Amino acid sequence: MVQPDNIRNAVEENLSTFHSIDRNNIHQCCQNNPVGKMLPDAFYIHILALHTLDPWLQEYESRARSVLPKVQVTTIVKFSTNKPKISYLFYPDFDTDPHPALQASIQVDVETLEVGYRDYSDSENPPILHRKETFVTPEYPLYEEFAALTRAQVALGLLNHPKGIGTRLGWEQRLQVFGVEVQGHRLIKRESGSIATNIVPKIDRHKAAIIRPDLSRPVRLALELSLFSPETTFFDYGCGHGGDVTRIAEHGYTSCGWDPYYSPDTSKIAADIVNIGFVINVIENQSERREALIQAWELTQKVLLVAAQVLISDIRRGVIAYGDGIITNRNTFQKYYEQEELKIYIDQVLGVDAIPVALGVYFVFRDKAEAELFRASRFRSRATTPRIRLCVKRFEEHQELLAPLMNFMTERGRMPIKGELPQEEAIIQEFGSLRRAFNTIIQATDSEEWQAIADKRRQDIIVYLALCNFSRRPRLGQLTPAVQEDILGLYSSYKQACLDADQMLRSLGNTELIIKRCQESKVGKKLPNSLWVHISALQAVDPLLRLYEGCASRTIGRLEEANVIKFHLKTPKISYLFYPDFDISPHPILSKVMTIDLRDLHVTYQDYDQEDDPPILHQIEALVTPDYPQYEKLVKLTCQEEDRGLLDNWHSISHVSGWEKCLKENCTVIDGYRLAWAKDADAYKLKALKAALRTRQRRKNVAHAETQRRREEE
Repeated sequence: MVQPDNIRNAVEENLSTFHSIDRNNIHQCCQNNPVGKMLPDAFYIHILALHTLDPWLQEYESRARSVLPKVQVTTIVKFSTNKPKISYLFYPDFDTDPHPALQASIQVDVETLEVGYRDYSDSENPPILHRKETFVTPEYPLYEEFAALTRAQVALGLLNHPKGIGTRLGWEQRLQVFGVEVQGHRLIKRESGSIATNIVPKIDRHKAAIIRPDLSRPVRLALELSLFSPETTFFDYGCGHGGDVTRIAEHGYTSCGWDPYYSPDTSKIAADIVNIGFVINVIENQSERREALIQAWELTQKVLLVAAQVLISDIRRGVIAYGDGIITNRNTFQKYYEQEELKIYIDQVLGVDAIPVALGVYFVFRDKAEAELFRASRFRSRATTPRIRLCVKRFEEHQELLAPLMNFMTERGRMPIKGELPQEEAIIQEFGSLRRAFNTIIQATDSEEWQAIADKRRQDIIVYLALCNFSRRPRLGQLTPAVQEDILGLYSSYKQACLDADQMLRSLGNTELIIKRCQESKVGKKLPNSLWVHISALQAVDPLLRLYEGCASRTIGRLEEANVIKFHLKTPKISYLFYPDFDISPHPILSKVMTIDLRDLHVTYQDYDQEDDPPILHQIEALVTPDYPQYEKLVKLTCQEEDRGLLDNWHSISHVSGWEKCLKENCTVIDGYRLAWAKDADAYKLKALKAALRTRQRRKNVAHAETQRRREEE
């Protein structure tokens, strides 16, 4: 067995400097290799198959191997594709055990040649391997034997939900549920067992209910999006411990809830807003799950809030497959939906067109007109009331009276019709008509700015109508009176508006046009393969790109915390990124990313809060508009950084460690939004970056505590 002292000695003997790593090249070489197992952030290959690798990748691996002790033979080599690290994994029983357990691993940082070691020999639940034939070449003596076992396991469904079978205990539980065992490299039925469909474990559903310190996500979003009015009533279907019921009542609303375990005697009563949050994903019986959703909808008078767990990349391990979901360690059931699968399920069961609000959260409206008004509001761009440029006596005398009309014109882009403006009578009494009043406003402002607002609202309508075509575009009469007037006031007819929307929708199929609009965008940070835009600047991008992003957000929903949107150019994808310190740091650190593939609406998610070396963002003024706070300071800082050559090598500064190294090499510190020379390069401290990292460490601690809590719940 390799000991840490041996490793340290080997490192001291072989330590050398290595140039910065081209991670894109690593990923590409791994992905193109005919042999090996490719995962989202790593590539695995048997030691005897290294000769199949690209020569550049072989040289890359040999540098890492130069610091390895020579006392033990590696079985599998793991290439990290998102960081410069290679791991050497030891599976002594690779040939004889159909699912060998990991005994030890040695990790090498290829940039620093630092070495880490981990021993799994005493672990009760070590990681194990599946699909062994993927690691070796077809010429490997046992290749066909490995492949035959995999084919049998795939046919039975044993390898579905791979997140739950990566360790020995998870795999043994999976085999037990399916009533099979593996002998040698053959799959056989247990003599005293039965197939999985005959095993009906007792599920403790009530244990899935958690005690929250604040409102649940769907209810909080409903409050933030102004779905509650003073007379709104609320009912929580499957309220668990009743936290939402209590807190909504504290907000002054009539609130009640029912739960089969915690509040079984409470009556199920109709309410304006009904919440069935994280309920349908804990019911293992499919017909009962469907019935719960239908009952909640029957109680709904205005809006139904539906939330469920969705499949993302950080699902915890240690679970086993059962039915169409999993059984957790706490003996509760969880059905993890794909986001689009969840929408299809709601739509089919209730016969509706559910509106995505966030990952795993959908709103369903009783009134179709209210649903369309809600949709339209989510694609309404931000506009600022034109500034007063000239001193006009009549305007100054009645500025307070005219303010509501100015606000209405800014919000709707058109003149109000009779009855829409509460101050209408007073304005007409003074000016004779709303039109004359607006003419007075134009004299004091800029007519072109008002025209720009009307154009912006016209574009909002086109984007909204184009996106409506993904389900069923409403008739004009199905829209609320305000939206009807918007369309008729800004367009010659509803038919013409729909024709323009269809034309824009067809343009989405023109990949070259999308790329051209991204490259010519006046807003956003343009990279060779992407366009990055802050969420506050989205309304300022080309309408076609707003529609492009809308295809993702309308169907799937945005990552709730996202403040940056990334338009991919090579593939039809949209990414939503969350930088917690974007507003306070000139170089914010990435926390989370959610990517939607527009070809199949598949969602991938990555959390960087637990990463030791997360990505970092530069030149953030390019992502925002000039009215963004600190914009001038950001521009000045970037100019200083460019003058010092800090931004010359993008690959080397894309992560925190690389940026820290670059600043140190240039004897530079960042003080707020300006650069300063480090007085003592050897005693160099990254003041701002250290503060950001301390903040990030606090988030990591919170995330770790949350992970521990979830594990305890399971």
